[in-house]
Amino acid sequence: MGETRMDRGRFLRAGAALALLPLFGGCGGERLPDYPFRLGVASGDPLPDGFVIWTRLAPEPLAQDGLGGMPPDRKVGVRWEVARDEGFRRVVRRGRVEARPELGHAVHVEVGGLEAGRWYWYRFKAGGEVSPVGRAKTAPAPGSGEGLSFAVASCQAWAGGDYPAYRRMAEEDLDLVIHLGDYIYEEEDTRTLADFRRLYGLYKSAPGLREAHAALPFVAVPDDHEVDNDWAGAYPEDYPELGKDEFLRIRAAAFRAYYEHMPLRPSALPRGPRMRLHRRLRFGRLAELYLLDTRQHREDQPTGRLIAPQEPEALEPGRSMLGEEQRRWLFSSLQRSGARWNLIAQQTMLARYDYDTGAGVSVNHDQWDGYAAAREGLLRFLRERGPRGPVVLSGDWHAGFVNDLKADFGDPASETVAPELVTTSISSGCPWADRVERALGENPHVRYFGGDRRGYVRCTLRENLLRADFRFLRGAGRIKTDASWAVEEGSPAARRA
Repeated sequence: MGETRMDRGRFLRAGAALALLPLFGGCGGERLPDYPFRLGVASGDPLPDGFVIWTRLAPEPLAQDGLGGMPPDRKVGVRWEVARDEGFRRVVRRGRVEARPELGHAVHVEVGGLEAGRWYWYRFKAGGEVSPVGRAKTAPAPGSGEGLSFAVASCQAWAGGDYPAYRRMAEEDLDLVIHLGDYIYEEEDTRTLADFRRLYGLYKSAPGLREAHAALPFVAVPDDHEVDNDWAGAYPEDYPELGKDEFLRIRAAAFRAYYEHMPLRPSALPRGPRMRLHRRLRFGRLAELYLLDTRQHREDQPTGRLIAPQEPEALEPGRSMLGEEQRRWLFSSLQRSGARWNLIAQQTMLARYDYDTGAGVSVNHDQWDGYAAAREGLLRFLRERGPRGPVVLSGDWHAGFVNDLKADFGDPASETVAPELVTTSISSGCPWADRVERALGENPHVRYFGGDRRGYVRCTLRENLLRADFRFLRGAGRIKTDASWAVEEGSPAARRA
């Protein structure tokens, strides 16, 4: 597929120029108040024959009413096209959809009928204006053993206008990005759909984030800050004075805004405060990727939400992190998998972490440590009935970790079930890093801790090896690999590469 490869920097520089080329046969259409593609374009959830492409018409993304500067009562026709080349000389798919005001004039197009395992380029047109150009790669064919390269990202608190980690990511030789949540950080007064829409508009004003979306498909799930810090099921943290019904109204607004701004399939459209987020993607015979939702279906945390002496309640059987339906789906899918690698992507750290440097045990109850029985059930399943090559991908903790997932975290000599790779944050700080470092001796299953540094994990997957590079920012926006770890086929533990 040499003809489909190109230099990442050249692609990013070419995007603006390509957007000026004539397309769609010179089709005009109704005029809009101003340039409508200020939020950029994105693609996601690749299949062997296609992917999702996304944009939202928003000439004024920060408009107070949340409508993005668009008319509140008018549908707008949006044309799209997909080509085999960045110059759009070989267009292979095109169509027209309606951007509706009730969805914030966002569009989600499921493109099909494409070749497996190759890059395509896409763009949109509305009101006589042409969007930036994006590109996306289809998944390998079902029987293919083709390798896979991806970045794992998480936690991007507003950084004042740019995200250098995303600029560097867009230049990497990757097939996709797995985003594990905290795409935005809610603010004290973020409660309505208009509030959430403006917040996404602010974040997507960052050029680095838009460049990464245009350069690479994203496979994304939310965590807590897309709704409320440390929320659990129907229970908020930041709004303790609110009743359940009022919080669910906030959650419904948050889910709707998340859908409107991410490259998700139309089947993910929320129904009030409920949204189907867990799903599975296949990459040939090489890998299956499971995206989990560890917020919507979990029970409330024990009393000590953050780092505190372990609550007895956290150890009680039956405390659910995934909910019964999602748990059954995950176990059934894993048991049927024939892939060489099974990547379980989820939000919070799965391994136990004891912060008490004395005889006691202190944990973060918002992580899986607050749901210890659910964690033990998952690890028991992986050990006794699970598939080949399980690897857990996690985020949320604003620092990089490599963990051995133990059958019994109280016994360092117990069996290692699988490795866990935890990505650091794109931009969010880790003020608790010193406390983590002081307690490393209490947690021998932690093989690597990257400290309070920003970046992402770059993974390269082949039939017999997964390599993970912990990529951290240095001065002037440069990126450097701090450590590389490898997981060999058939091994449950990572080793230094």
